[in-house]
Amino acid sequence: MASEDDDNKPRKKIAHEIGQDLSLLSVDELGARIALLTGEIERLRAAEAKKRASKDAADRFFRS
Repeated sequence: MASEDDDNKPRKKIAHEIGQDLSLLSVDELGARIALLTGEIERLRAAEAKKRASKDAADRFFRS
């Protein structure tokens, strides 16, 4: 259950929302978003590779 203190914490500003209107963003803001999302893609790919390696190791273990 959430406490009253949780309600008073500042909420993290969403840096980018998929599908949001981009027309009001400056070139610098667009570049910052691209950098942010590129970093997130790299993080996701690393997590995917790690999980794939674990799955492959388990598959090899149970095949033998």
